[in-house]
Parts: sequence; C-alpha cells; structure tokens
Amino acid sequence: MSSSPSSLFLTLEGIDGAGKSSHLAALEAFFVQRGRSVTRTREPGGTPLAETLRELILARPMDALTESLLVFAARRDHIAQVIAPALARGDVVLSDRFTDATFAYQGAGRSFDRDVLLTLERWVQAGTSDAGRVDSLLQPDLTFWFDLPAEMAAERLAGARLPDKFESQPVEFFRRVAMGYAERASAAADRFVRIDAALPREQVWAQVESALKQRLGLA
Repeated sequence: MSSSPSSLFLTLEGIDGAGKSSHLAALEAFFVQRGRSVTRTREPGGTPLAETLRELILARPMDALTESLLVFAARRDHIAQVIAPALARGDVVLSDRFTDATFAYQGAGRSFDRDVLLTLERWVQAGTSDAGRVDSLLQPDLTFWFDLPAEMAAERLAGARLPDKFESQPVEFFRRVAMGYAERASAAADRFVRIDAALPREQVWAQVESALKQRLGLA
C-alpha cells in the first residue's frame, strides 16, 4: 500500500472508559492549525459496510472466531476505502482504534488464538508491490495508548448510555484487555506512547501534545 511521504497514521487505543475518544477533536484541531488535511475515522467502522458490521459485532452474541473475522472484514474495507486513499493523498489519518484493539479485546479479553489473529493481520494489512510480492504491513506511525485501571474505567462507564456487549463485560475482562494492550505496547515500543488516562483531562492532553512534539518533531 503506497502512501505519501507527508502522510501520518495515528491511532488511539485503550479500554472502554479510558477517555481516548474525547481527545480526537483536539488532535484533529492540532493538525488543522498546522495546515494539514485530516481524515478522522474509527474502528470497527469508518465505511457504510464496516459500520453495518460494527452493529453486529457490538450487539450480537457470537463466538470469538466469528467476531474476529467480522472485525478484520470491516478493517479490510476501512483500509481499502478510507485509510489507504487518505494516506496516498498525504493526509493525517486519526483512527479511534485499529488492530491493537483486536489483539487486546478478542485476543486477550476473549482468550482467542493469537496466531490466528497474526495471520488475519497479515492478510488484511499487507500491501503488494508492482511485481505482486507482499510488501510491508500497514501499521500506525504512532499509537496513543490511554492506560487506565479497569476499576476506574468501570466507574466512568457506570450510569452512562446503555452499554454495548463489550462495555457490559465484568472488570476482569477489562483487566485482560489492558494486559493485551500492555503486551502490544511492549512488542512495538517504537510506535506506542503510553498516556496516563487517570489524570485530569488537561493533563492527559498535555501528555498527548508532548508526545506529538517529541516523537514527530511538531512544534
């Protein structure tokens, strides 16, 4: 998958209740103020087909393999229809979740086979060269991991909107999900930035802004 040298692919990750989504608008404004074109999206979702699959994933009971296949099917359409074209244009792509969430939720949370997820990741995110050879795997340039204790996340979610099937999981599920994120962060320390999401909102954003300046050299 080709991309412009000026493009950036940034993702926000974390358990439900970590507050990552509330910083998407601020991230978008950060880049727009610097004259960049921004594509803001989410997973599962981002396209009409992927949004339909999202509704099934979040509402219908299914086994972990079915769930993983639907997540990656949505991701493939999302990449083909939104992410890859935006990167080719030189946009900054901001996505609320990407593949790290699948390894955290389906892999660690649902205890699904990690090797199967790795295979699906290669199938869905690998580009091909002009000669038909498998090229590099599409991955974010930078991933903000909003790390929050599962108990605190549960408190934030209590009394919120009607929870989906993941948000209604017990605290132990989110402990496993958090461990899944920690494992992904450890394996890809060069692109992960851990954000202490337990701090007040202004201090959380200060961490994000600092990482943008340090990791990407943005003034």
